[in-house]
Amino acid sequence: MARPLIQMALDSLDFDATVALAEQVAPFVDIFEIGTPCIKHNGVNLVKALRAKFPDKLLLVDLKTMDAGEYEATPFYAAGADICTVLGVSGLATCMGVIKAANAYGAEAQIDLINVEDKAACARATAEAGAHIMGIHTGLDAQAAGHTPFSDLNDIAKLGLNVRISVAGGIKPATVQDVVKSGANIIVVGAAIYGAPSPAEAAREIRELVDATEV
Repeated sequence: MARPLIQMALDSLDFDATVALAEQVAPFVDIFEIGTPCIKHNGVNLVKALRAKFPDKLLLVDLKTMDAGEYEATPFYAAGADICTVLGVSGLATCMGVIKAANAYGAEAQIDLINVEDKAACARATAEAGAHIMGIHTGLDAQAAGHTPFSDLNDIAKLGLNVRISVAGGIKPATVQDVVKSGANIIVVGAAIYGAPSPAEAAREIRELVDATEV
């Protein structure tokens, strides 16, 4: 298995603070995720700014598209996004719209399985339609209720789909190696890095833990 990628969630609404945080952690992460509140507040100009400043990083725009998939995703791919997300609960037609837009730009579409009742069925259908990444996502509200992404990760990994698997949901140094061992290809870390006294040192620790994990 290839070395898992580390995705840094950029969740601040402040444009300049987002860019500054990205600069601090850039040596240790592979993907910058422009979080949903962040992209809603700052728009496509933030994608352009990060693309210009970090040409060697992947950019994920967490649109969580629910309708008008191709129409909504296209301008973000055009601005330099490598990955855009679409909600699995939006239905196959909307997911296929984002997949179509991704393919037009040589990019990738990620299906976010948050709140999908039958995650295995959704993953199979969207993978067959050409999705590139499955997102196992335990949201903030679910985390607060004590849920973790591990059960869903194991269920999707067992399907053997021709997609990468991304995992998000309260991942921290104590759990990141378990996520790697469970089959994740992309590990999403947010608060464990941006909430640390030194985000750069926290990102370095996550990087070292991931790289040291045997799978």
